[in-house]
Amino acid sequence: MSKKALGPELQDQLDRLAALPDDQINTADIPEVTAEAWQHAKRPALYRPIKKPVTLRLDADIVTWFKEHADDRGYQTQINRVLRRYVSESEARA
Repeated sequence: MSKKALGPELQDQLDRLAALPDDQINTADIPEVTAEAWQHAKRPALYRPIKKPVTLRLDADIVTWFKEHADDRGYQTQINRVLRRYVSESEARA
């Protein structure tokens, strides 16, 4: 995309808007997002965390349970989700 210079009037208007304090911005038509609204939010598909292969010894019944209850992405992904949720909740309590 090319970056065109703005006309002086438009640039002046943008500068005034940027300088406007937050408490003077009318957000009546933009409701606050509640915590409940974010409860089922998912990370965008473009985000791919770096995966690190590890050898991990788990109890056989735990692996069997995840294999039997895994969704279409597989049991290892489910185990990773459970661990990630545990870490997030532990950090939130700390």
